[in-house]
Amino acid sequence: MKKITSKLEFNTAIRSPKITVAVFKADWCPDCKFIDPFMPEVEEKFANDLNLIEVDVDQVDAVSEEQNIMGIPSFVAYVDGRELTRYVNKLRKSREEIEHFLQSAVEGTR
Repeated sequence: MKKITSKLEFNTAIRSPKITVAVFKADWCPDCKFIDPFMPEVEEKFANDLNLIEVDVDQVDAVSEEQNIMGIPSFVAYVDGRELTRYVNKLRKSREEIEHFLQSAVEGTR
């Protein structure tokens, strides 16, 4: 996953005509660490359909505030700079739930 380090980099990434899913997370977040081991495989599974980017809420806090991110990890899908959908809740997210969200995002653009 490409790590986003600035607001400009974020804005450029989400303007893609290909679905871009921003994963908002932080190093100190236990639920974020829970998803780390399987996210490379998830990213590979969806590589043809979307791009995944990582946004550290502490490092790029202006983006997190602008996108109204209240909890992490949060997944927000964009196309051409506009938000398609988001997957946010206070519960730990499983691989199956994340894959279901990503598949729904892909199907929503067809």
